[in-house]
Amino acid sequence: MMKYKKVFAIFISIIISLGLSGCSRQKDADSTEYTEEIKIPMLLTVDPSTGNKNEEDVITAFNEEYKGRYQIDVEWMLQTEEEYRTNLKRLNVTDGLPAIITDLRLLPSFYQLMLKDERIEDLSPLINKDKEWKNMIEPAVLEACTESDGSIYLAPLSTAFYSCSGVFWNEQLFHQAGIETFPKTWKEFWDCCEKLQNSGITPLALHTEGTAWAPMLLATAELADSKEGAQFMDALYPDSYQNESGLQLAGTLKKLFQYTTDNAMYNDFDVSYQNFVSGKVAMIPNGYWMIDQIPESMESSVRFSPFPGNKLISSPETFGWGVVSDYSEKVKKAAVVFLKYRTAFNLEQKEELLGADPQNNSPLLNDYIKAYTEDPQIVPNYQVKWNSVLQEEILGEIIPKLVKDQITEEEFVRRADESIQQCEIQK
Repeated sequence: MMKYKKVFAIFISIIISLGLSGCSRQKDADSTEYTEEIKIPMLLTVDPSTGNKNEEDVITAFNEEYKGRYQIDVEWMLQTEEEYRTNLKRLNVTDGLPAIITDLRLLPSFYQLMLKDERIEDLSPLINKDKEWKNMIEPAVLEACTESDGSIYLAPLSTAFYSCSGVFWNEQLFHQAGIETFPKTWKEFWDCCEKLQNSGITPLALHTEGTAWAPMLLATAELADSKEGAQFMDALYPDSYQNESGLQLAGTLKKLFQYTTDNAMYNDFDVSYQNFVSGKVAMIPNGYWMIDQIPESMESSVRFSPFPGNKLISSPETFGWGVVSDYSEKVKKAAVVFLKYRTAFNLEQKEELLGADPQNNSPLLNDYIKAYTEDPQIVPNYQVKWNSVLQEEILGEIIPKLVKDQITEEEFVRRADESIQQCEIQK
């Protein structure tokens, strides 16, 4: 994401007013003066592709603002997102979770387990009581982070603006193939892939490991192009994939891999990213956060568009962060101060960005703003809708087999349904 900046005084006053059982900047819940800095353990990743420390800006800003009172004590790990999520499960078993955890909503089964075992705090009493905090959050974002019983276990960002995914594309490679604009329809998209490939240009950066993020973004966006497909994508934990929507998904995945690199199989997103930023591939699907990961040498040639059919994929709850219940009240209260601070930062960031002169932005950033503000169809992220076994174990196995004609589309959806049964057994 773009750089966080120091929050204005109005946001500081909002943060200080956190109504958390009498917690304030000067005194803790027992009304005793702070005598030492409260450390808030976190585990965050270093992006293997870029070497950037994820979320470093907000961590640094918070630690500077609250120096001597609170400190986010980060252990930085050189890990992919998938490795981080696997690590969360291991740390849960060994009682080694940090005080604040990210990405929890991207692990549906694990998230439900954490709720069942009461391992994370319900923040709804705090957010609902604190009008300033609640008013920072867009209603749709707050709704996405709220459970059916009104509980809120994931402190949200203020806006869905930063959670959307579409397609990054190399304008120079498009022009080499005689293509002037990004395709508006899925028919045009497949024609675009053909033109690129016939011009000696690899159309798509894909992969199969992790949750098969890149190909699944494209396949689920296309699936949502029909009313039935959109309804299927909106369903939480589908009862079956052995239906028209599941078969269409399988067919699209197979077709996509006709237009990708030789090293797409058995690799994670970082390989796809390198294929794109090295100029070898014309398109890669991903979200807003990749804007800052584009090398300076490519900034003038990379553009962003919604998926064909004017679609963006977004589930803002995936950016919600939880507070682990194992810690002392003092640490948990400090963690909530940070989470509210993060929401305020995000609000200021959005307002500054949308209020800026477009001439001062890169074409890529203006592309994203245009895509977000022109009433796109929002398709839910499959990672928050489908079971973890399918995402983390089955897809990485069956997509390569499907692509290599070792299984049919019918066998693909049958294996997908086996993940539902496995999840039931694990419960």
